[in-house]
Amino acid sequence: MPPENPPLRVINIISRLSVGGAVFAAMTVAYEMRRAGLTSTLVTGLIAANEEDMSHVVTSRGMEPRIIPEMGREISLKDVVTAWKLYRLFVELRPDIVGTHSAKAGAVGRLGAFLYRWATPGSLIGRPRPCRIVHTYHGHVFHSYYGRLKTAMFLSIERWLARVTDRIVVVSAQQLVEIQQTFGVGKASQFVLIPYGIDTEAFASPDLRRERARASLGLTGDETVVGIVGRLTEVKNLRLFLDSAALYKKMRPDESVHFLIVGDGHLRQDLETHAVKLELESLTFAGSRDDPPDFYAAMDVVALTSLNEGSPFALLEGMATGLPVIATAVGGVVDTLGALDTRYQATNEGYVVCERGVSVPSSDAVAFSAGLSRLIDDRQLRTELSVRGQAWVREKFSTERMASDVLSLYRELMHEQVKTQRPA
Repeated sequence: MPPENPPLRVINIISRLSVGGAVFAAMTVAYEMRRAGLTSTLVTGLIAANEEDMSHVVTSRGMEPRIIPEMGREISLKDVVTAWKLYRLFVELRPDIVGTHSAKAGAVGRLGAFLYRWATPGSLIGRPRPCRIVHTYHGHVFHSYYGRLKTAMFLSIERWLARVTDRIVVVSAQQLVEIQQTFGVGKASQFVLIPYGIDTEAFASPDLRRERARASLGLTGDETVVGIVGRLTEVKNLRLFLDSAALYKKMRPDESVHFLIVGDGHLRQDLETHAVKLELESLTFAGSRDDPPDFYAAMDVVALTSLNEGSPFALLEGMATGLPVIATAVGGVVDTLGALDTRYQATNEGYVVCERGVSVPSSDAVAFSAGLSRLIDDRQLRTELSVRGQAWVREKFSTERMASDVLSLYRELMHEQVKTQRPA
């Protein structure tokens, strides 16, 4: 006989297992749900030739993802095939909950789940299949990714998809404001805030790794290292990092400061060429690395220059390491840095000091360079920001907390499902 309360069947979908916070979060949710006793399946597509692969993280956790080769990043006719294959997979696995992550997987995954829910004879009498749909915005593509017409098309699609979604998860409070209030996607009652979770213990005691980490990057022990971590793509705006570094070096030519870029992507050659034009010699392109606790241990300051961010994973990892951060005030970065610190007077240089980091207007290289100069010069400020940032991340961003939040959401949805199935 089948058990009275069989485990929930959950499918999480992400378009590809390339390096990034969204992918890490989706993998972690799938893994933690399995640890919690749910039947958890991760579905993904294939990464592009120029992308960094994170599939080894999934397999190292004993999970084997289901692959749908047609699920790529860009919109194409293959999306119809992908949605159909997802529908067929849902028929096979009979999920109670389908969770989708990021734009492409969110579109084809929710379309496939909608078909699965309603393409059944029971829908003729108002009894669709009992499947709940949850979509997570790790960021959004409503600005800084595409042109005006393409962005408008994506926004229209997301507004329609919200109508077939039971819950919409956001990873920061600022993201909720942007998506629901500014861009008018979904209803306020659909939204749930579930911040990221990271293994904070993995980043503890960086001093024990610092010397070895610096040696592996060819860095000396006494220079100040300002690092930035992320995909080398347009939205990360790495040119701002290079321009700010060049301005700093021009103002402070004798300072022993080295700039470090960790990550890879299709803009690497363009960025390397730009660095040469700027005569920025104190710079290392470290490429792709799979040892975050080590390369953060080599840094003294973590920077972020993005045009658009959901929740800045690199800043969270830097804070977990105990590093001060400086970042552009976009999306979820605003929540990460916190409120203005009134103990520090505003300057006319563009940057401001917040509770957990230095905030800079987007695309302002002069302000970024000035804020960076302040961080490097003011050791007490660096220490205060480091302590506050690390304590905040340890309290708010554990994987255990994220898993508990997601599990509570799933159980709430199942409770609602049972209530709707009861006869009047």
